[in-house]
Amino acid sequence: MKYAYEQVKIEYHKPAKTSKYTPDFVLENGIIIETKGIFDTADRQKHLLIKEQLPELDIRFVFSNPNQRISKISKTTYAMWCEKNGFAYFAKAVPTEWLKEKGTKQS
Repeated sequence: MKYAYEQVKIEYHKPAKTSKYTPDFVLENGIIIETKGIFDTADRQKHLLIKEQLPELDIRFVFSNPNQRISKISKTTYAMWCEKNGFAYFAKAVPTEWLKEKGTKQS
């Protein structure tokens, strides 16, 4: 009798779990700032879920290097990921324009 190792994929759904998100900074105008050196898969997935579930939040990223690739094998950079998914981003520091913007204050 022959056996094959890991030849079958069985799909299942993980039960829903309520999680909490703690932003790095919230500007006076309500804009949420996330500062990232490394933007790993779990973080990217989390921010897509937050954007989907709470589209009224204005979350923006400040990367130490927006041209960093999301993985060794991907050509996608952090900047490209943000552009594809509708997130504003900047390199190194919060731009003055963001500080002066009229936003929606978060409660």
